[in-house]
Amino acid sequence: MTRPKVGLALGSGGARGLAHIGVLKVLKEANIPIDYIAGSSIGAIIACLYGAGLDVNRLYTISKFFQRKYYLDFTVPKMGFIAGNKVKELIHLFTYGRNIEELDIPISIIATDLHSGEKVVFKKGPIASAVRASISIPGIFVPEKINGRLLVDGGVVDRVPVSVVKEMGADIVIGVDVAITTNQIEINNIYDVMMRSIEIMQMELVQSKGHVTDVMLRPSVGMFSSKAFVEVEKIIEIGEEEAKKYVNEIKKKFNL
Repeated sequence: MTRPKVGLALGSGGARGLAHIGVLKVLKEANIPIDYIAGSSIGAIIACLYGAGLDVNRLYTISKFFQRKYYLDFTVPKMGFIAGNKVKELIHLFTYGRNIEELDIPISIIATDLHSGEKVVFKKGPIASAVRASISIPGIFVPEKINGRLLVDGGVVDRVPVSVVKEMGADIVIGVDVAITTNQIEINNIYDVMMRSIEIMQMELVQSKGHVTDVMLRPSVGMFSSKAFVEVEKIIEIGEEEAKKYVNEIKKKFNL
């Protein structure tokens, strides 16, 4: 009997998305196979690094490079405060300059067309460009231009890309949502205002269309800022704790 194909949908959420690393670690240790991954924003970064063959320990080390001094390159604000060249170079380096179709498992990267409002799904082409588009927080990062399209954060239209990983061929979908679920958060600057506004919009989108998934993991990372890349260990640990709650259920329910 052929086992079911398992897909993982990794959601957007800035630094809170480092919890995805903890989830991957637990699934790997439990021998739960991952056949497909779709990711939005930080989920796209983690998906591609994992698909490039980097183990969880290496992912943990690399996550420290996403501290502000390593990836922020400020520019004269026209369409964004951050040029995004540094982070693009980091992604290119850590994925060995590969194309999406060359990764170890099928990966889809989600971005948003700023003109049409359409969801754009990358399944081939340069990883660094597609990821750079997927993480382009509107108003913060300068949008990425690919094939004449002006692209921004995939989380704008699809925070947890469950439907995409289903379309890839997954029989079972495990979603990971790292959105804020509390309103007890500090808002101190323009970045906080923009990020919180986007998160509110995303919550409305999710409620209106829903996410039909087999298992949805929601690591309790709401107390962390989306830019809290200094809390790497704790955020990853919370991802591990959430995944461990569901391991037995996943293996038993789907005979894995």
